[in-house]
Amino acid sequence: MLTIAVDFDGTIVKHKYPEIGEEIPFAIDTLKRLQAEGECRLILWSSRTGDLLQEAVDFCKSRGLEFYAVNKENPEDEDMPQHKVVADVYIDDRNLGGLPDWGMIYSVIRGWITPVYEDSRTAENKKSFLGRLASLFSNN
Repeated sequence: MLTIAVDFDGTIVKHKYPEIGEEIPFAIDTLKRLQAEGECRLILWSSRTGDLLQEAVDFCKSRGLEFYAVNKENPEDEDMPQHKVVADVYIDDRNLGGLPDWGMIYSVIRGWITPVYEDSRTAENKKSFLGRLASLFSNN
């Protein structure tokens, strides 16, 4: 089973912290669909704590989205604020390159398309990527 950790602010809703922003189109519908297909476990992974975290959980629940766990790997684990949960996939607007649209996220998770960054795993592409990266930090 695929474990997916999902951020809240900027990922499920637009940034308006500490308030809850407007829902990002298709975010909750996509997560509910992935959950309904029965092949993934969703964890809400947020820097929110206390009442603000509960507001996020309640917001999602009111739209029919309930998480396997919140800010922890398993529901029975003790609360561990600011602990990075173990997951196979992290969906977060702070990813390098930002947050793709939810249609793209769904397609990548389902394996229908390969993300562009996968190509960088070949030795030749890694070398050229590292060369480009090094040139950014060299004193030209």
